[in-house]
Amino acid sequence: MRTIVVATNNFGKVKEFKELFQEDCLLTLKDIQYDKEIEEKGNTFSDNALCKARQVSKDTGYIVLADDSGLEVAALGGEPGVHSARYAKDHDDQANNALLLKKLNGKTQRDARFVCALCLYFPNDFYFMAEGYCTGVITTEARGTNGFGYDPYFLVPEFNQTMAQMPLSVKNKISHRAKALQTLKEKLNENSCN
Repeated sequence: MRTIVVATNNFGKVKEFKELFQEDCLLTLKDIQYDKEIEEKGNTFSDNALCKARQVSKDTGYIVLADDSGLEVAALGGEPGVHSARYAKDHDDQANNALLLKKLNGKTQRDARFVCALCLYFPNDFYFMAEGYCTGVITTEARGTNGFGYDPYFLVPEFNQTMAQMPLSVKNKISHRAKALQTLKEKLNENSCN
């Protein structure tokens, strides 16, 4: 069993990672009393995930799992993108969703995708990167209460449900985070066999 620090204060993400990374001991930034500001200045989700993981690992000596994830809406040129958490206000889901709906008002093309970039960073400066995607459509009204962020407005057509309507057991099989984590685990397994 490894001890891995998850570099986020987002309880929703931590809950998903614990479900997906069951065989390892996961600690949060709060668990290790890490409260330094982590700047996300990258132009891509991968840049930001690597930056977060590297900083926390260098500061603490732990193996660190960091993600950067968000929503890309085709009709908005990829917005909110890397600014998803701060689209309208700093980590204000209600304000972010309101701005998203305002910008999509009157648009018939509402295709979108969730993107997740993961970085598992080791104290010896070795790291693995992985990305995952989940495609869907932005609804005009919120549906469901299980998710966080843009989940209530992100409809997955194959299930005819938003991410917020799905039980966590289903979401953790199809989400962008689940797919990125699966790719990351495959890379880890390949590396351990070599």
